[in-house]
Amino acid sequence: MHSTDVNSPARASSVHNRDVIFFALVGLSILISWRPIFTLLNLAWHVDEYTHILLILPVSLSLLYLERSKFRNVTYARASGIVLGIVAIAVAIGVRTCDFDHSDDFSLSIAIFSLVLFWMACIVGCYGGRVFKSLLFPFLFLFLLVPPSASVLDKSIVFLQTASTEATVKLFNLVGLPVLQNGFILSFPTLRIEVAKECSGIRSSLMLLLTGLILAHLFLRPLWSKVIFVLLIVPFSVAKNAVRIFTLSMLAMYVNPGFLYGRLHHEGGIVFFLIALAGLMFLLWILQRLGNKPVPQSVGSPALSTADPTK
Repeated sequence: MHSTDVNSPARASSVHNRDVIFFALVGLSILISWRPIFTLLNLAWHVDEYTHILLILPVSLSLLYLERSKFRNVTYARASGIVLGIVAIAVAIGVRTCDFDHSDDFSLSIAIFSLVLFWMACIVGCYGGRVFKSLLFPFLFLFLLVPPSASVLDKSIVFLQTASTEATVKLFNLVGLPVLQNGFILSFPTLRIEVAKECSGIRSSLMLLLTGLILAHLFLRPLWSKVIFVLLIVPFSVAKNAVRIFTLSMLAMYVNPGFLYGRLHHEGGIVFFLIALAGLMFLLWILQRLGNKPVPQSVGSPALSTADPTK
């Protein structure tokens, strides 16, 4: 005989209603926020520094699909969802109505932030805090949809530009080639180059950051290893830029000056990105091995033995 769960139809209906409510709320939020969403997509499509935004939603959905088994023990958390939703709506309304001294890009960032925050409220309210915590990374990854403001982006570019220039000088000093640095201008006996903003590699650095975050989530377990891995992404990005500038400068001095204006300069970024990615993969392998090491037994603790205790 097979037992019958009399609550199965009700449970299936509850799950169905839960999904309908969730997608209805998310769809409504997209309809209301169509203007900032359109502006964001247009920005990501036409401006290189924001291209990574096009990958955020597909990557997050893919991670949720891979970890779909964690969607269990779902339960409504109406109070938490409503409170978080009110906060999201208040942020969106506050930016529109208050007379703040802010630029359009700041308004766009806040609008997208409040939209993603409202999605988080829908997730918590419809599926509960337990599901949200178990899938924390894919959900929080959605906040990378928020575009950095122009001022933040400019400061990041200047930082990478400065760090890349200094790292390049160290590379030339390491091989014993004389170089004179004046700001972002490097002077050699037969060549003079400028490390322009385009040489900061901000686009590939952002892509390297996204890739590193995903790799850390998928392949590293201890929190300390994830933190170390993510913190080292920036030095890897600076090193990538320095190696690129160093390589192009050496080729221009000893092979052909045209390398500074050729395809390797304008289209060769992927080559150096792959080199940096290979370095990150090696670091990932090291951290995996360190994270999987067995914990040594403390002094005085009883040793585990398979021997017969009666002997």
